[in-house]
Amino acid sequence: MPQWRLPWLAFLLAVGLAYLLTPIVSKLAMRYGAVAVPRERDVHKKPLPRWGGLAMFGAFVITLVGIYIYHTLFHADHPWTHLQLQRFVGVLTAATVVAVFGVVDDKWEVSALWQSLALIGAGLILVAFDVRIDGITNPFATASTLPRHAGTDPANWLAFPLWLSVFATLLWVFGVAKTVDFIDGLDGLAAGVCAICAATLALMSAAARTPQYEVTIIAAALVGVCLGFLRYNRHPASIIMGTVGAQFLGFTLAAISIIGTFKIAATVSVALPVLVLGVPIFDGIRVVTQRAIARTPAYLPDKTSHIHHLLLKRYKGSQNRTVWAIYGITATFCALALVLFRVSGR
Repeated sequence: MPQWRLPWLAFLLAVGLAYLLTPIVSKLAMRYGAVAVPRERDVHKKPLPRWGGLAMFGAFVITLVGIYIYHTLFHADHPWTHLQLQRFVGVLTAATVVAVFGVVDDKWEVSALWQSLALIGAGLILVAFDVRIDGITNPFATASTLPRHAGTDPANWLAFPLWLSVFATLLWVFGVAKTVDFIDGLDGLAAGVCAICAATLALMSAAARTPQYEVTIIAAALVGVCLGFLRYNRHPASIIMGTVGAQFLGFTLAAISIIGTFKIAATVSVALPVLVLGVPIFDGIRVVTQRAIARTPAYLPDKTSHIHHLLLKRYKGSQNRTVWAIYGITATFCALALVLFRVSGR
């Protein structure tokens, strides 16, 4: 099988595994009491198992390990570089930390402080595996005034000192993970939005001047687990992804965007990951700003302030219309990011 087909294999394997694992995990969640009992702020009306994200994570891990073994056995003449393998392992290791802590949170509901520390710890694991934001492009520079960077196009590159690189990485992965957690408020919403975002990142990494196959494979697997899970999570859902799912998806999207879009040597590279993940990011910024003005803790959940709450009210309680509207907004942002990616010359 040609190497470029591996992302498609990862996608199909991830879809099938998530589809098969979700009912099993649902039974485990009910057996061990990882159940979301409806609260005043919740939309669902009956108790639902919370560990849906565990099925997605399990399918994700099995897929990536399987793809790596397959690649090693049948593509030995095209081995990954040490850096590619290092980042591949780094993303998988850090995502595992996030998922394990999410499983615990879905069972015992730990405090926001411990959730934050877990995400920061996972971010530090990424940094240790050299998955970090080591700079940004300078939108005010021109090709004639800047040197070439690492043999790519004129870089327009502003390198970060180590302390700023670590801080930017932790802020990015923490922020994206939490904002995806924020939008996980309706059946199928977070899974569908993340599938669209991951598909966009997969397309960008595959079409880059130097294709980033490890990023494409990870992103394709992420699309697959989201779609396999959506069979059970679309309205009316029989299972929800819980903290384990929302923070795992958000964290992994943030990690692969660091390896992918943040590394593109073009004047729009800073805009690309922000646009791809625009819906959760802009919603999170808006809500946090509103709460800061009102002097309300940003981590407290509610049933009125997020974009899905506002649209749900506008569409008179229709979850399907609300979810599809947000899918459309997400797809628009991602399409704009793809256009910018193409015109930037990759």
